[in-house]
Amino acid sequence: MKIDRLSWVPAGLFVMVMVFGVAATANASSSGAHWGYTGDVGPAHWGALDPTFEMCAKGKNQAPIDITGAMDTELAPIQFAYGPSEAEILNNGHTVQVNLAAGNQIMLNGRTFHLKQFHFHTPSENTVNGKFFAMEAHLVHADADGNLAVIGVMFNKGDANPVIASLWAQMPKKAGAHKKLEATVDPMTLLPAAKDHYRFNGSLTTPPCSEGVFWLVMKNALPVSSAQADAFTALMHGPNNRPVQPINARPILE
Repeated sequence: MKIDRLSWVPAGLFVMVMVFGVAATANASSSGAHWGYTGDVGPAHWGALDPTFEMCAKGKNQAPIDITGAMDTELAPIQFAYGPSEAEILNNGHTVQVNLAAGNQIMLNGRTFHLKQFHFHTPSENTVNGKFFAMEAHLVHADADGNLAVIGVMFNKGDANPVIASLWAQMPKKAGAHKKLEATVDPMTLLPAAKDHYRFNGSLTTPPCSEGVFWLVMKNALPVSSAQADAFTALMHGPNNRPVQPINARPILE
């Protein structure tokens, strides 16, 4: 099969995701079924907790994955239109999420995706050649039809991250709590300077694990201190990363 190296997108990549309100976050499902990251409600059991979660067990294009064997292609660059934005920070009990005011967007394969929110996982959910990172941020975008594109940004342990420091100083300690950030936040500060990345078709990484999500994982990592990563893990009462899922027949592009 001939591949247009500048614009190719895997078949079915832009499937309508009917759970737009979940938007690849760690939010609870609309059914209210309780899920978590350990024990009888952990990832191995998600598919059996609620009928709407069946893709967690049956899906063939699930995320996260171990990024390996990527195909070397000439990917069209992501066009970023980010800037300072008013935002709200939320502790939903599964992650800390920052909901952004309208105005930030990316252009990808001729489509405009609007940045809705970003949130965090410790350790990373996606891995690269089997390597975990200290933390991973997910920047969640949606187009006008509700199709999702998620940018993954890895964090290596190193110096304290000033952006993370500002967010952590304001993050609610109680699940369900939220508040407006004291200052605007520029999502560009959560991206590495070089925008080289991997692309693959995947899913939400939390119930209901709906597929048709376009994943873009940055190759270059940002720093985060051990104290910052540990503070987030402690707030979540442990790691909040879903184990990597089988790649199956999916291509991974770089």
